[in-house]
Amino acid sequence: MPQSSFDPLRALAIGTQALGLALIITLETVLGDGARPWQGVVLFAMVAVALSIALVRLYRKKRRQKQLARQQNEHGDA
Repeated sequence: MPQSSFDPLRALAIGTQALGLALIITLETVLGDGARPWQGVVLFAMVAVALSIALVRLYRKKRRQKQLARQQNEHGDA
């Protein structure tokens, strides 16, 4: 199955991870040692977004597989 050259979910995943990393570095620069709890919150948010995107990708893949199987069954029965 051909893949499109632009995957919005992949772009979202990369963007959110880059934003999170930049935010963690910025917090360290601005707050020093006081940034630790906030960095943990940012890291948790990054992981939550990454897992959510992975679940959406899995759901879409399974849905696509079901559609293909349904199409193959229709063509086989006809």
